[in-house]
Amino acid sequence: MAFFNTLFFAVFLFISLASLSSSSSSSIHDLLRSKGLPAGLLPEEVKSYTLSEDGRLEVFLHGPCLTKYENRVLFESVVRANLTYGCLIGVEGLSQEELFLWLPVKDIIVDDPKSGLILFDIGVAHKQLSLSLFEDPPHCKPQGVIRNHVRKEKGFEALR
Repeated sequence: MAFFNTLFFAVFLFISLASLSSSSSSSIHDLLRSKGLPAGLLPEEVKSYTLSEDGRLEVFLHGPCLTKYENRVLFESVVRANLTYGCLIGVEGLSQEELFLWLPVKDIIVDDPKSGLILFDIGVAHKQLSLSLFEDPPHCKPQGVIRNHVRKEKGFEALR
């Protein structure tokens, strides 16, 4: 009887942990919404995240990946920021392409949700975009897959 109780407990624990890890990507998007930010700031491919008591957010992806809002965006394997209501401050692991340059995103701020705008601080400039671009979490493609796809279409030109 003790063996079956132990076995049942082990199976229950395994199922509980599996459901926690599979729901982490949806719960990060729920967390963003609860903090006044759009869910689409992070891709669907989030593996897990941690949020410390002081607001330090760490988001873990399966690997670096690219997606597009208005311009192309690169997510590193780990994205970090300080999360407060309407703000991701001190962002690390997120870059945005501007005129063929990859610039690190430093801060993301929604000052007034009624304005319909979100502010991106990319160091050398501030960029305002429509909140509607970030309503739904985007699909993010692994960085190597996109590069390989470009090479197949353009041949040697992509290597120059």
